[in-house]
Amino acid sequence: MAKAAVNGIEIEYEIWGEENEQPLLLVGGLGVQLTKWSKTFREALVARNFKVVAYDNRDVGLSTKHDDWGPADTKAAFAQARAKQAVSAPYTLGDMAADAAGLLDALDIERAHVIGSSNGGAIAQIMAIAFPGKIATMVSIMATSGRRGLPRPEGEVAEWLTRPRNLAGTRKGAMDEAVDTARIIGSPRFQRPESELRAEAAEQYDRCFYPEGNSRHLLASIASGDSRVARLCEIIAPTLVIHGREDPLIPLPGGEDIKNAIPNAEMLVIDGMGHDFPDAVIPEIADAVAKNAMRGLI
Repeated sequence: MAKAAVNGIEIEYEIWGEENEQPLLLVGGLGVQLTKWSKTFREALVARNFKVVAYDNRDVGLSTKHDDWGPADTKAAFAQARAKQAVSAPYTLGDMAADAAGLLDALDIERAHVIGSSNGGAIAQIMAIAFPGKIATMVSIMATSGRRGLPRPEGEVAEWLTRPRNLAGTRKGAMDEAVDTARIIGSPRFQRPESELRAEAAEQYDRCFYPEGNSRHLLASIASGDSRVARLCEIIAPTLVIHGREDPLIPLPGGEDIKNAIPNAEMLVIDGMGHDFPDAVIPEIADAVAKNAMRGLI
C-alpha cells in the first residue's frame, strides 16, 4: 500500500493488475476501508483486464482523519435536513469526489473507469458531473440519486443507519456487529457464513477501527443533500446501474432513479441481492462492468 498527497490530505491506496491494462477506480461507501473490496471481486476485475485502484476515502482507514470535528450527530442532521435547514459538516461529497479525481492525477491516470458502491456511488456520480474528462465509464452499485421523496430505509434498517458503531470499541464487538449488519441489510438469498463475516470484521478492526469517520461520512452525505439530482442529466460517461432487488438500505427505486436520470444509462437488477457483494453474484457483476467498459474504451 502507499499514500498520495491529494487536496491537502493524504490518501491511502493500493493497486492490483498489470500496469498497461485499463485503469479502474473503486470508490467505497460509508466508513468502508479499501480492504473491504473482496479479493474475489478484485481478482474478477483483474481477470477482465483492468488495473484496479482502491483507496481509503478521507476520514477512514489509513487516510487523513478529521479528528478536530468530533463525532457527528447524524440524528440531528437528518432532522435539520427534513426541515430543509442547512447542515454543517467538515467536508461534503463534492470534496470526496475531488479527492478521487486528485488521486487519479497523483497516479498519472488521465482517465479511468469508476465503480462507486453505496455512498461511493453518490461520490462517483458527483465525480462524473464535476470531472467528466476523467471518467471513461461509470458503474453505480447499490446507490441512490439522492432525490427527495424516494423510498427510505424503515424500521430496524433505519435505526441501524444512525446508531453508533461498536459502542464497546472491542474487536469482539466489531465481529458481533458484522454478523448483525449482515442480518439487517445483507442479501437474503446469498447469506455469508458467520465465520467469514467475523474473520473479515476482525481484519478491518485490526487495520483501523474509527467509527467517528463513519458518522462524518454520513454527515457529509446529509449535508450534500440532493443538489446533484438536477445535474445527473449532464453525465456523459457510459453508465451502468447495478442494484439488488432486495436491498433494504437503499430500496430499488433509488437505483432506478439514477438509471432514468442519466442519458443512455443501463441497469442490472440482481434478484436476491441486498446491500452487500455476495461472492455468488460477482461473476455477473464483473461481466457487466467489463461490458459497460467497452462503451468507453480508454
